[in-house]
Amino acid sequence: MRLAALLLALLLAAPAAADSNRPPAALAYTQLPDAGQEARARALMETLRCLVCQGQSIADSDAEMAGDMRAMVRERIARGEQPAAIRGYLIQRYGDYVTYDPPFSWVTAPLWMAPVVLLVTGLLLARRLFRRKGA
Repeated sequence: MRLAALLLALLLAAPAAADSNRPPAALAYTQLPDAGQEARARALMETLRCLVCQGQSIADSDAEMAGDMRAMVRERIARGEQPAAIRGYLIQRYGDYVTYDPPFSWVTAPLWMAPVVLLVTGLLLARRLFRRKGA
């Protein structure tokens, strides 16, 4: 019984220990001095998915990993790197899931085809239902 209570306490405390105690990266919450560079960085950050939150972009997420990714984007933009190159690096490092618009491939085909299949299925079901009521 004690072991079960201890395991439950550890399980409930796990979210509190999810982030480290280290301070955020230097540019995680600080904008770049050049407004043009910050605009490019911000535009790129809006298109990248937070791998922790998964429903938010790294620009909107407060997760530690999103802060690290924001800082990395700003550092690379400040060095003069193009947003497409930074995006390519992040896709190479984290996979297509880091972007909100993954390219079409056999792996992502279900993501792209599911809405079409569901729409056609819904139309066929509606057609069948309306035919029955008319007859």
